Amino acid sequence: MPKTSTRPRISTRRGLLSLSPMMLFMALYLAVSLFAGDFYAMPLPVAFAAASAWGLATIRNATLPERVEVFSRGAAQPGILYMIWVYILAGAFASLAKGCGAIDATVALALHYLPSAYILPGLFAAACFISVSIGTSVGTVVALCPLAVSIAQAGGCEVPLFVAAVLGGAFFGDNLSFISDTTIAATRSQGVGMEAKFKANFRVVLPAALVSLALYISMGAGVPETTPSLHGNPWLVVPYLLIIFLSFIGVNVVAVLGCGIVASFVIAMSLGSDWLVLVRSLGEGISGMGELTLVTLLAAGLLGVISHTGGIDWLLRVMTARIATSRGARGVIACLVGVVNLCTANNTVAIITVGTIARDIARRYSIPGARTASLLDTCSCIVQCLIPYGAQTLLATSLAGISPVSLLPYLYYPYVLALIVAGFIVFAPSGARAVGE
Repeated sequence: MPKTSTRPRISTRRGLLSLSPMMLFMALYLAVSLFAGDFYAMPLPVAFAAASAWGLATIRNATLPERVEVFSRGAAQPGILYMIWVYILAGAFASLAKGCGAIDATVALALHYLPSAYILPGLFAAACFISVSIGTSVGTVVALCPLAVSIAQAGGCEVPLFVAAVLGGAFFGDNLSFISDTTIAATRSQGVGMEAKFKANFRVVLPAALVSLALYISMGAGVPETTPSLHGNPWLVVPYLLIIFLSFIGVNVVAVLGCGIVASFVIAMSLGSDWLVLVRSLGEGISGMGELTLVTLLAAGLLGVISHTGGIDWLLRVMTARIATSRGARGVIACLVGVVNLCTANNTVAIITVGTIARDIARRYSIPGARTASLLDTCSCIVQCLIPYGAQTLLATSLAGISPVSLLPYLYYPYVLALIVAGFIVFAPSGARAVGE
């Protein structure tokens, strides 16, 4: 990405106007929800549609078709369309697995062999382990979220709590894994090796994961013992175990979901299920992802408009204007990637966007490259996990049928991680070398 200094200078008035569509979205969604006392009151598609309409109005010197083209280019990025394929397949698999009894059979198996007190922390630990192995939070959500929802419902527990445990664990690996796209983007942007970044990062994320695990163990102790009332043919467990196994060994998430759908269909048919019923389940699952797909397209298009009008460039320039100390430089790097992630709803894009500027700041204030890469990756993952319109949160809550905001009280991992990162920013000695450098 070219440095912002090579771009035309944007005035404060123009910069604020460029960012105003995102401000409008947040104001509409939060204000209406808080006023109504219900976070289902303002549908995300409506809030994004209103913000997108205003975003088109902020584009200067262009006809309406040209403005719509800017929006459409942002929405039609290959990465966005890839995520939509994942949504469609995830919805189809979850609905088919539920319809044929695969998830119920897996839940019955888990409740039979695992004490209830260990199910919640076990889900968090499993999410951490799988996400480190496969390097993607989306794949981890796909693998574990339907199971977490069904276990919570079978035990009469709060579904958002169980989904939040999976989501927090999913971002543990997204942040730490060697094969995560965020790790690759962070290390390449800072010109450091993955091992150095891993060692610097590990000392930050491990305490957060251990504290979160302790909290989930404490809360799991209050989960009532459950005698599984669900029954099913043991063969119905195979599709779900296949999904988890293929995810663990690193198979592409699209291929994983395709295999899970085929396995569920074949096994259900062999056990006497009506193929028309199975096909209807597939259709219902795909249709259920309609709102999620629409929100993703609207959010991506809105980002395209904000980038086109210079909002991101202005934001980077303003936030880097007054840095006086190494501590301030660390804080600015953390805030930069966090705020850009807030606007883009994509942690990898946020890292790539601010990577060059972060590297310049780090060199000027003697911040080791591995620590800068760790800051970029960690802070972007914190924000991505907490925003209700992030792809991972939207996918998890769509599969669970709950509001994205309902997870916020239970996302212990990003909250604890944010406190630890804040402590590092404030108390780390200036110019200290990172572990592994």
